[in-house]
Amino acid sequence: MSRRKAAAKREILPDSKYNNLVVAKCINVVMEDGKKEVAEGIVYGALERLKKIAKDGNELVSFLEAVDAVKPSVEVKGRRVGGATYQVPVEVRKERQQTLSLRWIIGAARKRGERSMEERLFAELRDALNGTGAAFKKKIDTHKMAEANKAFAHFRW
Repeated sequence: MSRRKAAAKREILPDSKYNNLVVAKCINVVMEDGKKEVAEGIVYGALERLKKIAKDGNELVSFLEAVDAVKPSVEVKGRRVGGATYQVPVEVRKERQQTLSLRWIIGAARKRGERSMEERLFAELRDALNGTGAAFKKKIDTHKMAEANKAFAHFRW
């Protein structure tokens, strides 16, 4: 890992159906082995199901609200000081908040018990909207961990 200059960021194009970057990133996280069409089918299918429970019928707004509900504002990072490793709470950048949110939602969806990945993703998005579910719990746990280790905040670098 080079420490001289920041690594180049790969530009992600918006998805074809909603013309939205967050949906495109979600598709990329769902995608396995380069099968983008399969991933698009899963995400678009979950969004179609989300349309049925959306307040105003706009599934994109509901999807973005679900992603925002899971975004963490603080996290802990290990910091080694004199032989001991402290969990130091740090604020999370906007890009990383979104990345973690999508990763947690899809990771939690993969562990669910429904039959298809489309059903699992829809259920996890619905739970995130309602403030329940594994991804939302992970956010709460991360915030609790940061709160518990607030005493080590002076080790921030």
